[in-house]
Amino acid sequence: MSDRLRLLVLCPHFAPDSAPTGVVISRIVEELGVLGHEVHVVTSLPWYREHRVDEAWSTVRWRDRTSTTAWGTIARLHPRADGDKRDLVRRACGFLGFSVASIVAGVLAGRSGRRVDAVIAMSPPLTLGVAGRVVAWIRRAPLVFNIQDVFPDAAVETGAITNRWVIGAARVLEKVSYLLSSRVTVLSDDLAGNVTSKIGPSRATRVVVIPNFVDTERITPLDTATDYRRELGLTDRPVVMYAGNIGFSQSLELMVAAARARPNVDFVINGSGSARSDLERSASGLSNLVFGDFQPSERLSEVLASGDIHVVLLRRGLGRVSVPSKTFSIMAAGRPIVAAVDAGTEVPRMVDAARCGLVVPPDETESFIAAIDRLVSDRDGRRDMGERARAFVEGQASPRSVAERYANLVHEIRRRPPR
Repeated sequence: MSDRLRLLVLCPHFAPDSAPTGVVISRIVEELGVLGHEVHVVTSLPWYREHRVDEAWSTVRWRDRTSTTAWGTIARLHPRADGDKRDLVRRACGFLGFSVASIVAGVLAGRSGRRVDAVIAMSPPLTLGVAGRVVAWIRRAPLVFNIQDVFPDAAVETGAITNRWVIGAARVLEKVSYLLSSRVTVLSDDLAGNVTSKIGPSRATRVVVIPNFVDTERITPLDTATDYRRELGLTDRPVVMYAGNIGFSQSLELMVAAARARPNVDFVINGSGSARSDLERSASGLSNLVFGDFQPSERLSEVLASGDIHVVLLRRGLGRVSVPSKTFSIMAAGRPIVAAVDAGTEVPRMVDAARCGLVVPPDETESFIAAIDRLVSDRDGRRDMGERARAFVEGQASPRSVAERYANLVHEIRRRPPR
């Protein structure tokens, strides 16, 4: 049996799109190509940054949306989910339309109808699980369903979805998607337990933990005196930074409260998202809280280096259904972390294991401010934590090792097809 695999990947984002999940899957595919595997990707036109198709791609003709690479092909579809992020009905219909189109593109990708060794589909959106299964049946392949965030749990916890009929339908779709998959890959033991509880312990072997990676060559520790820091108008005062999606899953009100309580410390919220406008209104008048705009991926090291302390925030109850990929990036940049995340979940375990920061309960303002105070006053401690963070990710989270684990998983399925 040849070790070279033919793989088909269905994902909502892919380079040059800037979504964190797109960055992850793009590098995994690239590494699979370096390992000698053939990969065909079905994805969307870049749309994450402004939640609409990037202007440079909006006029690309249909026949030019499929490109050939050194390792395979990339077929790009209209995402259909662009527009107002708060319009959940429109977004759901958009994801459904994109998933249906993905079936057609998946069947045609890399020479129509030819068998592939596996289909890898990424969630969210959850609808790509069923789309992946249909494509897998037609292409005579097993389905590996990659879960980045457990849906609808995260949406229910944040109150984004409250209609019980919608929640019920989403839970049915979720369970069906898991049961139709040959393997379900998740990012942590917490997520593995969540998925296993829904499909039953007898199917626990279908659930496999493969964490995301961090590119330690692209993200490196730099001095805090960056051009980006100067662009934001910051001085040499300590800077506490949140860099990432500004959504309703993150307790970013903690940053506003801390900025009010500590006027001698600068705070930066860097990124975009559906909660940014509300957050900017609540922070009105705070001269020590700066909002930074999304920056190109080439500046990621510089952006992360601009903060002396970084924060990872998840609302109470979300630690078991979401693992923010920014955690690895912060550690690669050699910066200490204040994690306001449910105790005993993946991020606190990782911070404790690396001894690279402080963990406080989610949504508790006083505990959060106390942790900020402790790190602000301990310059040497911050440096030591950053060095330990960097050493931790260098040893445990390389892109090549993650790609090899996906390839090995597909080889295992081929040897032992699931019943």
